[in-house]
Amino acid sequence: MATTSNFRKAMQDARGNALVGPNVIANALPYVGGGLVLTAIGTYAGLNVFANQPELFMPTFIGAFVVELILFFVGSSVAQKAKNSVALPLLATYSLLSGYTLTGLVAVALDTPNVGLPGMGVAALGCGIAFVVGKKIGSNLSEEDGFALTRTFQMGLIGLLAVLVISLVLSFFGIYTPTFLDVAISGFGVVLFAGGAVVDFFILPRTYDDRQYLAAALSMYLTYINLFVFILRLLIAINSRD
Repeated sequence: MATTSNFRKAMQDARGNALVGPNVIANALPYVGGGLVLTAIGTYAGLNVFANQPELFMPTFIGAFVVELILFFVGSSVAQKAKNSVALPLLATYSLLSGYTLTGLVAVALDTPNVGLPGMGVAALGCGIAFVVGKKIGSNLSEEDGFALTRTFQMGLIGLLAVLVISLVLSFFGIYTPTFLDVAISGFGVVLFAGGAVVDFFILPRTYDDRQYLAAALSMYLTYINLFVFILRLLIAINSRD
C-alpha cells in the first residue's frame, strides 16, 4: 500500500474526485511483476553470499539497507512526478536490494521445520489470492466504503509500525517478543496487508494519473512484499513454538 507520500493528503485529494487514472493499475502491473522477480533474484544472491561468504554478508547487508532506503525515497519522489525513465532504474535497483535484505528472513524460513520452500510457496500463493480478491472487491467499492476502509488501513498500519518499532527497541536490551505475541503481530500484519490489496484497487486510480504508473507500481509492490513477509513470519512463528 502507498507509503510514498503523505497518505492523508492523498486521500483528501482523491475524495469526491472521479478516477484520475483509470488505466494506471493496468499500466503498473508489469512493473510490479518485474519488481518482484528482481526481489527474488536479490534474495537468491543474498542466500549465496550468506552460505558461501558469511563474513561478507553483514557488511553488505548494512550497505544494501542504507542504499535501499535512499533509493526508496528518491525513486518514489521521481515516480510521482511521472519521470519514468529516471525512476525505473532507481526502483529496479531498489527491488533488487530489497530482496537482498530479505535474505535473513528467508534463511530462517528455509531452516524452520514445516516451513522451508513449501512455506514460501504458501506465502507466494497467499499474495496471489490477495491480488485476485483485492481486485474483485476494491474495484467495486463505493466511495463511502472505500474511504472508510482506507482510513482503517492507515490506522492499522500506524499501529503495526509502532508495535514493530517497540519490539525492535526491546530486542536491543535482550527482551524478545514472546512467541504467542509474535504470532499475533504476524497474523495482524497478514490481515492488514491483505486489506491493503483491496485498498490499492480503490485508491490508486483516484490518486495517480495514467502517467504515474511507476508510483502506483511501487505502492502495489510494497503491499505484496509486506504481505509475503508477514505470511512467512506467521508460518515461522507458528512452527517455532516450544
